Amino acid sequence: MMPSSVIEKAVQILREEIAPRAQEIDRDPEAMRWALSRLCEHDLMALKRPAEYGGPAISENEMRDFQEEIARYSGALAFLQTQHQGVVGMIASSGNQPLKDEYLPQMGNGRKLVGVGFSQLRRPGPPIMRAEPTEGGYVLNGHVPWVTGWSMFGEFMIGASLPDGRAVFGLVPLSDREGVKVSEPMRLAAMEAAMTVSVDLDGYFLSETRTALVREKGWIQNSDQINIAQQGSFAMGCARAGLDILLRNAERRSLCFAHEAHQRLTAELEECRRLTEESRRDVTEETTEERLRLRAWQIDLAVRCAHAAIASSSGAANSIDHPAQRVYREALVFTVSAQTGPIMEATLNRLVRDPL
Repeated sequence: MMPSSVIEKAVQILREEIAPRAQEIDRDPEAMRWALSRLCEHDLMALKRPAEYGGPAISENEMRDFQEEIARYSGALAFLQTQHQGVVGMIASSGNQPLKDEYLPQMGNGRKLVGVGFSQLRRPGPPIMRAEPTEGGYVLNGHVPWVTGWSMFGEFMIGASLPDGRAVFGLVPLSDREGVKVSEPMRLAAMEAAMTVSVDLDGYFLSETRTALVREKGWIQNSDQINIAQQGSFAMGCARAGLDILLRNAERRSLCFAHEAHQRLTAELEECRRLTEESRRDVTEETTEERLRLRAWQIDLAVRCAHAAIASSSGAANSIDHPAQRVYREALVFTVSAQTGPIMEATLNRLVRDPL
């Protein structure tokens, strides 16, 4: 299939199969496993895979459209699958040709599923995951605080700090074995079914054959700088989920004021999307403040649209089974996902803005 038809097929599956089970997927790991399998069965788990490894090599804009759509229909599934989709890109850019040949052909259909564990590289101070070069690879020691997809992903792409400040990325098993200790799945307010754990490594040997990349000092900060606004696709998808509930409530209860709220929030979301698209075409240091404001706006819209879904659902929204509550909790996750200090500051600045 051509990239555009791949996205159309993906959206059809999301609307017809995933959306009706979104509540269950949010809370039940087995339902989440089923949802993940549906993406695998349609070869949708490696959307940016190069054509020589099976494609479909969709564009960056198409990928963002897909991420917004999947967040609209199931935030938990969106959060889980994006871990693996990101690893596809990392392996595709690797200089380790045998690793690429082994993994990339199998990453779209689920035969190889890989999570991520390198958010710790964002932390200031002494590194909490360290890599020491040794003959044939690296010895890893330390703590990975967040790895999503336990029991669904067989491995994860770890990021560990080298003594010279660079970072090495490689594949580590996501299961207990010598040198690897995985925690129990975390109790979380949202997306618990995605099975997030922490991992401790004690003298684990990462061979060169399992090493994908070595990045320069400050790589993750530079990547975050580029992706400030681009990561907002999930928040905008969450906002659309809230608007879907608001519209259903407005129509079911014949509420003119709810229709008006839906129209105004939809118009604001479309303007935010338009400016976001413009910002993606101009990623320079001079546009950082503008992109930070956009990211804060995306987050604000996700929360306000989810809150509108809550308000228009009345007391029913307090039920753990109500979709408005799920979307509200998803907005929490998309508020803090890939958060940096400047994004936190921009978010808080928007929240305390002068209401007049």
